[in-house]
Amino acid sequence: MLLFSTFGRYLTKRFARAILSVFSTFFFLIGTLDFVELMRRAGDSPIATTPRIVQLALFRAPAVAEQIFPFAALFGGMFALLTLSRKLELVVARSVGVSAWQFLQPAAAVAGVIGLISIMVYNPLAADLKRKATALETRLFVRASGKTGAAQDIWLRQRSVDGQAIIRAAGALPDEDGLSQVTFFMFNHDGSFKERVDAKQAVLLPGNWELAEARITSATQEPQSFASYMVATTLEPEQMRQSFTPPDAVGFWSMPTVIDRTQRAGLDTTPYELRYQALMARPLLLIAMVLVAASVSLRFFRFGGVTKLVIGGVAAGFVLYVATQLSEELGSSGIVNPIVAAWLPAALGTMLGTLALLHQEDG
Repeated sequence: MLLFSTFGRYLTKRFARAILSVFSTFFFLIGTLDFVELMRRAGDSPIATTPRIVQLALFRAPAVAEQIFPFAALFGGMFALLTLSRKLELVVARSVGVSAWQFLQPAAAVAGVIGLISIMVYNPLAADLKRKATALETRLFVRASGKTGAAQDIWLRQRSVDGQAIIRAAGALPDEDGLSQVTFFMFNHDGSFKERVDAKQAVLLPGNWELAEARITSATQEPQSFASYMVATTLEPEQMRQSFTPPDAVGFWSMPTVIDRTQRAGLDTTPYELRYQALMARPLLLIAMVLVAASVSLRFFRFGGVTKLVIGGVAAGFVLYVATQLSEELGSSGIVNPIVAAWLPAALGTMLGTLALLHQEDG
């Protein structure tokens, strides 16, 4: 096999270096842009010092950069193949009888291995850093200014002996089971509005919430303020955390446990199942990106027109990425089975890339 020959090892190094270089470049750009945005927000928080902002940006960057692995495989594969073509190394390889399928073996192997490492090592680390980033962001911004800067608040719903309640919070407490800048909308058993309770924070204890600096507003009484106030609940800490923990904050190895726990709690497991299947499909998706890159890069030394080929490769990779996102949206909404939604784009991309190469190489 070419993969284990001297030329195969040379190609493996070239593809690995190209893909990792592209990923590192994007990682640096993401971290830098996020740091600039966090520094802008730091003006509202007196405790958000520059070292803490740098730490927060480093904690947030891996989870965001994880989404660019497919593009790293696409651009890295294109760059490596075009470089080999420009230096006529692939021309020499073809002249001695090495087919495109043979010198693509190292590229596919590198993409598959990077995909496996990304889900087995990188993803758990990124998920853990994302949780730490959320906790640090809460300390820096929520406690200081009462705002998270997030696009959405945390919403919960509960039933208790006092009736139903809808809970809105700005964020989660980093050091204990609870919420910060919280509002309880309380309803009677018949569904009529009872009262509104605003509090600086709410800590979940067995059987009740303990609210600090609470202010109660109702339609029948004057507003009242309490240093401490108790609200009955049937929620468990795990149920509370799972209700607002995003799937990308759960590591690959922890995902089966989280899915089982969420299912036993009677909550929807579709987002976690979809994320788990998407992670397992990532190596195949990276291989599909490499095949797409090869289908638009191998014709350079035959026909010229590198600009059109590069644009075509970028367009093909973008279409595949959009198809992946669309499929995941359909899976998260329950229209498509999560397994089908996660694996279909990668499988289709691999087959289409293989078909394009067959058409080019074998007519």
